[in-house]
Amino acid sequence: MKRQFSQAELEAIAGALGDTDSGLKGTEIEMLIATCRMTDPGPITKRDRIYNAFVHSQNQSGDRIRILGFIRHAMKPARYVRFPERFEPMRANLNVALAFAGLFVSEAGELTPAAAVTTLPEAQRRARELRSDLETRGVHSDVLEFCRAELVADDYFHAVQEAVKSVAAKMRAKTGLTDDGSTLVDRTFGGEPPMIAINSRSSESERGEQRGFANLVRGTFGMFRNPTAHEPRIHWPMSKSDAEDLLSLVSLIHRRLDASHMPARG
Repeated sequence: MKRQFSQAELEAIAGALGDTDSGLKGTEIEMLIATCRMTDPGPITKRDRIYNAFVHSQNQSGDRIRILGFIRHAMKPARYVRFPERFEPMRANLNVALAFAGLFVSEAGELTPAAAVTTLPEAQRRARELRSDLETRGVHSDVLEFCRAELVADDYFHAVQEAVKSVAAKMRAKTGLTDDGSTLVDRTFGGEPPMIAINSRSSESERGEQRGFANLVRGTFGMFRNPTAHEPRIHWPMSKSDAEDLLSLVSLIHRRLDASHMPARG
């Protein structure tokens, strides 16, 4: 039997995409329905318009292919270049709905498989517990924002992965560089003087600390931004304890970056 969304899942997905505050606009819905060759029920409420189009499409085709296509088209980041503040709230709402269907929209707007949750409280409980434990540890505030239900519903993996991305984003913001991965680390912390220094570098011990910190960040990027970006999610199950330890490591990196300085360059 072909895979289909349940009625409840369709209602949740349509509700997220048609949300009054953060969802698609009426003209966008009209264009996306036409692009995906669905039947447009007309200008009714946004969520009802999307829901009815989805139901008709799934009943007609017996599968959810066009619905998935609609979501992919709707969540292309390039659509939000002029209004980037719209993208993340809609992605967050949509991922809560998709968590029950075992799907997840990545930061790049791609639909990927995820471990399905069975109840909304389950997804929210995981997020609250993780955040509470990390707050007790005194984890950096820039890390706590990744303890969201739509991320930790997927066995905490995406919360850690997105938190690691935030380290690279902070490095780029401080330096003005556009690189990623080991190249970003080398250009940021290497050289004489480096673009960013975590201490005065006035002794061999401090210079060794600078090199060690660069290796720490490089290794963290290597774990989460290289193999995991291309391998299926199932190959790396992550427990809550693992997530807490790894997010604490990311917190340490954030704190050292916050306390760092940019040496004068000749």
